[in-house]
Amino acid sequence: MNKFFGHLSTVTKHRYLVFKHCVKAGIPWQGLTHDLSKFSFCEFFNGVKYFTDGKKSPTVKEREERGYSVAWLHHKGRNKHHHEYWTELNFRGEPLKKYKMPLKYVKEMFCDRVAATKVYKKEQYTDSSALEYYETKKDENFMHPETAALLKNWLVSLSENGEKATFERIRNTKSY
Repeated sequence: MNKFFGHLSTVTKHRYLVFKHCVKAGIPWQGLTHDLSKFSFCEFFNGVKYFTDGKKSPTVKEREERGYSVAWLHHKGRNKHHHEYWTELNFRGEPLKKYKMPLKYVKEMFCDRVAATKVYKKEQYTDSSALEYYETKKDENFMHPETAALLKNWLVSLSENGEKATFERIRNTKSY
C-alpha cells in the first residue's frame, strides 16, 4: 500500500507544480489537463508496481526490468508536450523525422521538465538542475532544431535569471 500512496503523492505533486508553472507561463488550461493519462490503468498501476522512492521515475525501473516501459510508451503517445510525440524513428531507433512542436506544447514541456526536476531532486534542486538534466540526456538530438533551441534558451534563462524572469519571458513569447 505504501507504493500506491507514494506513487499517487509523486504524481499529484508533479501535476500541482506543472499547473503552477503553466499559470505563470500563460497556459493554465494545459496545466489543468497535464498528464491526465498518468491515471490510466497501464500508467498508474505500472507506476505503483515500479515505484521506488520518489527520486526517479518508475518508468526507469520498469525499463531496467523489462527492457521497455509500457507506461512510457502509452504516455508519450498521448501527451503532446513530450518531444517523442513529435519524432518519428527508423527501425534502428534513430530520428527519421523531427517535427517542430507548437509553441503551447514547448511551453508545457518546459513547465513539465522544471516540475519533474523539482519533484525528483527535492532539496537538491537549483535553477540549473533542469538544464543540467537536459544536457546529460542529449534530447536535442531527437527534437526539431528550432524546438530544441527554444527549450534550451528557456532552460539557460532559468539557470541564469531565475523563475520570475524566465516565466515572464515564456508568457510573452508568441512565436518561434
